[in-house]
Amino acid sequence: MSSADTDITHARVLRIALPIVLSNATVPILGAVDTGVVGQMGQAAPIGAVGIGAAILAAVYWIFGFLRMGTTGMAAQARGAGDWGETGALLMRGLLLAFTAGALFIIAQAAVFWGAFALAPASPEVETLARGYLEVRIWGAPATIALYAVTGWLIAVERTRGVFLLQVWMNGLNIVLDLWFVLGLGWGVEGVALATLIAEWTGLALGLYLCRDAFAGDQWRNWARVFDAARLRRMVQVNGDIMVRSVLLTGSFTTFLFISSGVGDVNLAANQILLQFLSVTAFALDGFAFAAEALVGGAVGARARARLRRAAVIAAQWSTGGAVLMGAGFALAGPAVIDLMATAPEVRDAGRVYLLWAVLAPVLSVASYMFDGIYIGATWTREMRRAMVQAVGVYVLALLVLVPAFGNHGLWASLMVLNIARGVTLGLRYPRLEAQVGT
Repeated sequence: MSSADTDITHARVLRIALPIVLSNATVPILGAVDTGVVGQMGQAAPIGAVGIGAAILAAVYWIFGFLRMGTTGMAAQARGAGDWGETGALLMRGLLLAFTAGALFIIAQAAVFWGAFALAPASPEVETLARGYLEVRIWGAPATIALYAVTGWLIAVERTRGVFLLQVWMNGLNIVLDLWFVLGLGWGVEGVALATLIAEWTGLALGLYLCRDAFAGDQWRNWARVFDAARLRRMVQVNGDIMVRSVLLTGSFTTFLFISSGVGDVNLAANQILLQFLSVTAFALDGFAFAAEALVGGAVGARARARLRRAAVIAAQWSTGGAVLMGAGFALAGPAVIDLMATAPEVRDAGRVYLLWAVLAPVLSVASYMFDGIYIGATWTREMRRAMVQAVGVYVLALLVLVPAFGNHGLWASLMVLNIARGVTLGLRYPRLEAQVGT
């Protein structure tokens, strides 16, 4: 293994992190264009149909987010151990799982759509349009789920420029086809869905090309290795732990949204605006967390404790610096952003009242993001799951105490308590993780 593969430097961390930050920045642009294009049809129903259809599929596909994280951690460790054959086999296992799951969703689409609309009923017109959207988009399920594995593999081998290229291609093509199909050809909601479907499958083709090293030898079709029972059990355990952790985390944020609806319409609107600041925080800090995943995974695979510690420290330094800058930026630009996103004076006033929490959020949350990256890279997912259970318990207690006493301030404080608890519960376990990694 070359020194370029073993030296953990600030430049190396930035080479991994910055393309992820840039690729994340393209995500909200596509959503805005989708909404804007159907908005040109002059009716409310198509906007609602695209919104609810995209939300249903996002919820379905989100279940498989574990495939991205699990692939990154295990492939980074295989790479660190010099076992390139296993990195190819890992990608193949992920792709086989993705194609199987995608095919099942296509077969069961009627039941999936029925359940979704039972949980989130819409007007007959919106539901009819949304079903048309979903009936096109569902054919992209295998590609979309497979892209989780592809993205995880690219991060594991530190090819995050490939991740950026992949996002730019998919989102850029989607936008161009949106404009052509909807505004040019008049295909309406189905045109938006078809644009996304084409972007998903061409994106997968590009992603597989970017992962071509995994298919350079015969390891990817060494079925004895791909279906090795011990390796499959390990994959199931790691991914299962991550899925439970993600369900708990999503449930916690969903609880925040549900409780927001009970603190008044004005506060609810203000909270929705301020949550966009938290989305920006997540997009930015994810880049450094992903760098930690790749570098820590490589160090664990090589049984190199000093490299693990250096990867964790350098990634944390950049992440903390970014968090401080974001907090300062939110403090300075926050009022103007709130005014841009809301016109109602009372919502603007409420947004300013609670802006402090968005300002504090990056710094209070940075440890949770960094430890998530470290634990995913180390595939210490069982401890990650246990820590999340403890953090959610603290969060529930905070909600019960702080919301009745302080209202919306108490709700925001509870969310910050959750992120602090995530960082603390993971941080307390870190010395044991490091002690178990070689010398």
